[in-house]
Amino acid sequence: MKLQRKFLPFAAAALAAAASVCAQAQLRTPRPSQKASVMQTVGVTDIAITYSRPGVKGRKVWGDPPAGAPTTQATLDDARTRVKDAPLAPYGHVWRTGANEATQFTVSDDVLVNGQPLKAGTYSLHTIPAKDEWTVIFNSDAGQWGSFTYDEKKDVLRVKAKPQTVADNQEWLIYTFDPVTDNAAQVNIRWEHVLVPFNVEVKDVKALTVEKLRAAVAAAKPDDWRTPLQAASYAFNNKVAADEATQWLEKSIKIKETFGNLYTKARMLAGQGKNADAVALGEKALQLAKAPDSGVDQITIADVEKRVADWKSKM
Repeated sequence: MKLQRKFLPFAAAALAAAASVCAQAQLRTPRPSQKASVMQTVGVTDIAITYSRPGVKGRKVWGDPPAGAPTTQATLDDARTRVKDAPLAPYGHVWRTGANEATQFTVSDDVLVNGQPLKAGTYSLHTIPAKDEWTVIFNSDAGQWGSFTYDEKKDVLRVKAKPQTVADNQEWLIYTFDPVTDNAAQVNIRWEHVLVPFNVEVKDVKALTVEKLRAAVAAAKPDDWRTPLQAASYAFNNKVAADEATQWLEKSIKIKETFGNLYTKARMLAGQGKNADAVALGEKALQLAKAPDSGVDQITIADVEKRVADWKSKM
C-alpha cells in the first residue's frame, strides 16, 4: 500500500503531462468543407488561391439577412450564431468566400485587379455579396479564421464584380481561372447557381520578365553560362533589352563556348545583316553540335545547316 501511495503522485503527473501534449498536438481529421488550392501563372507571375469548399447541402446560400440583423457590413459569417434558415452568405455582409480559415489570395508580383493596383503578397479574400453587384475585398490580415474578426481598416483593396446566374448547380464552392491570356487571368468564384468573375492582370509581362532576368544574371555563379544565355535568348526572341541581351550573350560565351550560345549569337548577327559573321559562328556552332557527346539531335542540326546555307546565299 505504501508503494502504491508513493506511485500515485508520479502517475498523476505523467497523465497530466500526456494530456498537455495531446492538447497541444495538431491532429489532422476530416473537415466537412475540405481544403483546396488553385494556381495560375501569367507570364512569370504566380497567382494562387487557397480555400475550403463548403457544400450547398440543400441550404439557402444567398439572400437578404434575417430580420434584426445589423445593417452594417459587419460579418455574419459565424455559423455558431447564424439564425436558423438564414442564408449562408447574406447580402450586404462580409463573407470569407469559403469555409474554415479565410480564403487566401497570393500574387508573386504586383498586379491589377479589375484595373486597380494590388502589391505582391498574401491577403485574405473576402466578399460582400449582393443581388446585382459584389464587393471583392483583399485584406492584409491573411491568417484570420473566416471573417469573424474582419477589420475593414486592414483592407488593401476593394473592387466591384457583377454576379452571373448560371443554369447548372455547383454543389461545392470552387475557384477557377478561365479564360487566361498572355497577360491576364479571369478568376471565377462559383457556387450554387452564381458565378462571380474578376480580372487579374500583369501590366507589362515583358518588362517584368526582363527585370527578373537582370536579377537572375546578377546573382548567377561565375561558372554559370546557362543563366545569361537563357536571359539573352528571351530578350532576343521577344525583341526587348537589345543591348543587355548582347552583354548577357557575350558573358555566356566568355564563360564557356557552347552550341547554344554560339548559335544564338549567329542568329543575332544575321538579324543585324552581318551574314559573314553569322556564317562563321554558325559553322563553329555546328562543329560543337556534331560532337558525339553534344546531345544535339539531328533535326536541330539539319535546321541549323539550312539556316547557315541561307546566310551564305546572302553574302
